Amino acid sequence: MVEPSSLHLFLMAILQGVTELFPISSLGHSVLVPGMLHWSMNRDALWFLPFIVVLHLGTATALLLYFWRDWWKLLKGLWRAKGGAGNEDARLFWMLVVGTIPAGLIGLALHHQIRHLFGMFDLIAIFLVFNGLMLLIGDSLKRRHPVADLTSLTWGKAVVIGLAQSIALVPGMSRSGATLVAGLGAGLDYASTARYSFLLATPIITAAGILEVPKLLHHNIPGELLHVILLSGVLAGVFAWLSTWFLMRWFSGHEVSALRPYAIYCMLMGAFAILIG
Repeated sequence: MVEPSSLHLFLMAILQGVTELFPISSLGHSVLVPGMLHWSMNRDALWFLPFIVVLHLGTATALLLYFWRDWWKLLKGLWRAKGGAGNEDARLFWMLVVGTIPAGLIGLALHHQIRHLFGMFDLIAIFLVFNGLMLLIGDSLKRRHPVADLTSLTWGKAVVIGLAQSIALVPGMSRSGATLVAGLGAGLDYASTARYSFLLATPIITAAGILEVPKLLHHNIPGELLHVILLSGVLAGVFAWLSTWFLMRWFSGHEVSALRPYAIYCMLMGAFAILIG
C-alpha cells in the first residue's frame, strides 16, 4: 500500500473542517484542491475511507461541543413534553428530526449513483459556480421576506430545509449553503438560519461517520498512518469548531448580503478551476 503524504492529509483535514461549515462545498474542495495542486489522493486506496470517516466524526464532535447547550435544552424540552406540556424546545427537536429523515433517505438511495461524479473535475468546478449563484439567490430572498426567528418555522418549511441538505450529494454544491438559502427562503433571519443549519448538520454528519465505522474493521492500516489519520480527525474538529464560532458571529452581525462574499469566492474558485482544468 502506497502511503499518502502526511502533510497532504493534514491539509485535507483543515480543508474539511473549514469547508464543511462554510457554504462553499466540502466535497467540491476535496476534489478540486488536490487536483489543482497535483496532490496524490487515491480515493480507491484502503486508507481513504477510514480517513474520510474520521474527518466526519471530528467535524460532528466539534458541532456537538459547540452546540451542547442547545442540544441539552432541546432534550430537556423533549423530556418535559413527555408529561403532556408542549414547548418550543420539543417542537424544534422534532423539526430537526423531520428535517433529517428526507435527506438521510435520499443520501442512502443515491449515494452510489453520484459517486462517479467525484472524478469529473470540470463538472464539479461548474457546480461550484452554481453554488455561488445559489448563495446570491439566498441573499435576495433575505431582502424580500419578513425576518423571523425559529419560533415561526412551520413543519412544511422544516421539511423543505431538510430536503435542501440532499443537494450536498453533488460535489461542488454546499450542504450548509443549501440549508442557509432554504432557511432564508422560509423567512428566517441570518442568525436563526445559521443556528438551525448547524443543528441540522450534526445528526447527518454524525450518521455519515458512524455508518461507515464497521467497515474500518476490515482495513489493515499501518500504525504510523493510523496515527496520522486520527490526528487529522482532531484537526478537522478544531477547525470545524473555529469555523462555527466565526460563522455564528458573522451571521449575527450582518443584516444584509451575508452570503455574498462566499458566493463571489465560489464563482471565482469554480471559474479558475475550469480554466486550469
